[in-house]
Amino acid sequence: MSLWSIQDLRDHVRSLGGNAQHESRVLRLWSQAKPQDSGRRRLESFMPATLRNALPALTEQLAGLATLREQHPGQDGSARLLVGLHDGQSVESVLLPRDGLCVSSQVGCAVGCVFCMTGREGLIRQVGSAEIVAQVALARTLQPVKKVVFMGMGEPAHNLDQVMEAIDLLGTVGNIGHKNLVFSTVGDPRVFERLPQGRVKPALALSLHTTRPDLRAQLLPRAPRFDPQDLVDAGEAYARATGYPIQYQWTLLEGVNDNEEEIEGIVRLLKGKYALMNMIPYNAVPDLPYARPSWARAAEIARSLHQRGVLTKLRQSAGQDVEGGCGQLRARGLAQERAEAQSQPVHFQPRPAQGSAAK
Repeated sequence: MSLWSIQDLRDHVRSLGGNAQHESRVLRLWSQAKPQDSGRRRLESFMPATLRNALPALTEQLAGLATLREQHPGQDGSARLLVGLHDGQSVESVLLPRDGLCVSSQVGCAVGCVFCMTGREGLIRQVGSAEIVAQVALARTLQPVKKVVFMGMGEPAHNLDQVMEAIDLLGTVGNIGHKNLVFSTVGDPRVFERLPQGRVKPALALSLHTTRPDLRAQLLPRAPRFDPQDLVDAGEAYARATGYPIQYQWTLLEGVNDNEEEIEGIVRLLKGKYALMNMIPYNAVPDLPYARPSWARAAEIARSLHQRGVLTKLRQSAGQDVEGGCGQLRARGLAQERAEAQSQPVHFQPRPAQGSAAK
C-alpha cells in the first residue's frame, strides 16, 4: 500500500485493526524518529495482534519514504541534504543551526523565480504529507529538530492540502511549537483563507523581494499578481490574528533590488507593521545572471532600515560554502546521473544469421 499522505497511513493503521489511539501512537513515534516498540505501555496489552505483527514492515516502509542520498556540511553549522523519495525522485532538506530544518513541499516548482535553480526545471510532482513529515523524521536521526520551515524546493501554496496536513501533524504529535512551523510563500489568496482555519496556525513568511509591482512580475513571473502593498496588508491581518510577526523575505540581488528606491519602498510598506524583514544576500547559482552585493553593502541596507523603524535581520543563506542554493544539489545529482548513463557502453545484439532461429 502506498503511504504518500498521512491519511494513507491512518487508513492503513485502521485496516490492520487499529483505532484512533493506535493511529496517534504510530504517528507520534514515527514523526519523532522513535522506535515503534518504545514507550511505557506493552504492545501486547495495548495493540491488536494484526497491527503489532505488521509494525516491522510498516517501519521499513515509513523509512523508505525519505532516505539520505547525500549530506554536505557547511562551515556555518548547517548541512544540505539530498533526500531520495520512494519513487526515485529527490528533494532537498537543510539542517539549520539551533535545531532547525528546512523542508521541501514539491519536486521542482512552478513559480519560476528567475534567480532560483529549482524553478528552472518546473514542477515535476507534488510531495505528499507523509513524505514531508518523513523529511523531519529523517532529520531527527541526525540532530534534534525544534523548528521546521517550508522554504525548500517548491511553493507550499501550490500543494496546500498536503502541506496543511503535515503542519497539523507536526504541530500536534510531532511536538513542534506552532510559531516554529514557518509557512513560506510568494503570496497566494488561498493561504490567507486556509491558514487561519487550521487547528495549527503556523508562522508566515512572505517572499517580497521588491516593492515594485512591475519588477515583482519580472522576478516571480508565474506568481499570483499580488501588489506588494496588498501582500503586506494581508500579511499584517494574519500577524494580528495569530500573534506572530510576519517574516518578509528579501533576496538581495546586486543592481536589481539593492537601491535607494527599494529602501524607501520598504520603509513605506513595513514601518509600524508587526513584521520582521529578513535580508538574505543572493546565493549565487551558476549560469544565472545575478550576483550578490558585498556584505558591507548588505549590512548598510539592513542598518538603514533598522534605524528607520523596520526591524531587519541580515541573514547568511545556509550552505554558501557548499554551493547549496536551493535546487543545486538535485540539479548536480541529475547531471551526474545523465553523465553516467551516457558513459555506459552500448551493447548491440548481433543479428541472427539468415535462416537461423532467434531465441
